[in-house]
Amino acid sequence: MAESEQMTKSGSGIVVKLAIVVILAAAVAGVMYAKGQSGGQNDAVLANGPSTSQDGDEKESTESEAVAAPVQTAEAPPTAPLPRLVDLGADKCVPCKMMAPILEELKKESAGKLDVLFIDVWKNPEAGKAYNLEVIPTQIFYDATGKELYRHEGFFAKEDILAKWKEFGVDLLSAAQPEQKFSRWEPAKPDDRPKDTICYLCDGDINPKTRAVMKTAAGDVAFCTAHCYLITYASLTEETKTHDNALVTDWVSGSLVPAKTAVYIHGVNADGYPTIKAFSDEASAKTEQQASGGNLLSWAKLEEKELATRCAFCDRPVYPEDASIVRVDGMQTWGCCEMCALGVAARTGKDIEVNAKDALTGGPIRVKTLEGHVAELEPATAVAWAGARKDAEGKTVSTGCFKQAFFTNDANLKTWVDEHPTATGQQVSIEQALAAKMSLTPQQISKACKIGECAPK
Repeated sequence: MAESEQMTKSGSGIVVKLAIVVILAAAVAGVMYAKGQSGGQNDAVLANGPSTSQDGDEKESTESEAVAAPVQTAEAPPTAPLPRLVDLGADKCVPCKMMAPILEELKKESAGKLDVLFIDVWKNPEAGKAYNLEVIPTQIFYDATGKELYRHEGFFAKEDILAKWKEFGVDLLSAAQPEQKFSRWEPAKPDDRPKDTICYLCDGDINPKTRAVMKTAAGDVAFCTAHCYLITYASLTEETKTHDNALVTDWVSGSLVPAKTAVYIHGVNADGYPTIKAFSDEASAKTEQQASGGNLLSWAKLEEKELATRCAFCDRPVYPEDASIVRVDGMQTWGCCEMCALGVAARTGKDIEVNAKDALTGGPIRVKTLEGHVAELEPATAVAWAGARKDAEGKTVSTGCFKQAFFTNDANLKTWVDEHPTATGQQVSIEQALAAKMSLTPQQISKACKIGECAPK
C-alpha cells in the first residue's frame, strides 16, 4: 500500500511538472508573438515615419524612438514624452550641413526638454516619402503627443527655431545659451570736448590742419577731413545741394578756403590709409609734395576719387581700408560698417559672405548667410555691438555707421565699450543684427543712412 501511494504521488508530480512546462511554453510563445507583432510595427515606423490612424490622429513614431527608447527599470521610472524636432536632410546637402551644428547645439542645450532627430533621406529615401517630403532640409515640429505643429523648408536659424517653439509654449531659451543682455543707454561720462573739435560724421577729434566745414542756416558743421565731409554730402537727399558752402583748411596757413578752388595732395600714410591735405594755391601744394610725396589733385578729381567706392548697402562713399569685405554672387564689394555689410543680403536678396574685423583686436570674423539667416559664423562666439540711443520718445535709434562693430567674443566687446565711455547701444547676436536688416522694406533700404532733405544741424 505504501508502495502504491508512492507511485501515485510520483505520477501526480510528473503530471504537475508537465503542466507547468506546457504553461511556460505557451507563455513564451505568447511573448514571442507579441514581440513579432511589435517588431513589424517598428519596422514600418522606420520606413514610413509618422503614421496616421483611420480617425486622422497622428501617431508619435520616429526612428529615434525605435533606436533610443529609454530602458525602464524600477529605479528609472518612465519619463514623460517630450516635444520633438525632426530634421530631414542629407549629410552632403549644403544647407543641411549648415543645419548640423545647430541641431547639435539644440541637442545639448535642450536635453530633457526637446528631442532632436536628424534623418538622412538620401541614405534612407523611404523616410522622406513617409514624411511627405518635398525639399531638404525640412524641419517638422511635433508636440509631446506626436501631433505635427509646424514644418519649415530650407535652412532654419537657431534663433528662429527657438522663437517658433516659444510660439507653441515651449520655452527653450532658459536651456539654450543665455541671450546677451549687455547694453548701455547713457554714456559712462559726458563728452566734454568743444563741439567744434568733434567731427559731425565720425565723432573723431578734428585735426586743425585737416578741418573741413559745411556752412548751413543752422551754423557751421565741422568735419575731421574732406573725406567725412564728402560722405555727408553724398548722404544728403536735397536736390539743390552744392559744394559752394564747403570750406577746407589750408595746410600752410591754417585758414579756411573754398573747397572747390583748393588744390589737394592725396597720399597714403604708413598704415596704408589715404590722406588729404588742402592748399590755397598750387605753388604751396607742390612745395609740400616735394617734401612728403603724394599726388596733386583738383577738387573735381578729389571728389571723383572719394566717391568712387561705395557701400553696397547704403551707397555711402567708403574707404576699403575702413570697410568690411562683402562677397556676393562671386563678386567682391564693401559694407561701410559691419551692419551695412549684413544689409547687402537684404538689398540684393542674395546669400553673402562678410569678412569683418574685431573692433578691439583686429581679429578676423567671417559670416555666411543662407536665405536671410546666418549659416556660418567664425568664430562661433562672435557678437555685434549695435550703436544706438534712446530718442525723446524712448525709441531706439541708430547712432550711425561709425558706431557699429563686431567682436570675436563678448569680453572684447565689453572691453571696447569701457574704452569708449561715450558709446551707447546694446550687444546683439550676429543673427539678430542680420534679421534687423532683412526686415527692412525696399523703401527703407533706399533711405538707409541718408541724412534727409535738410542740411546737418
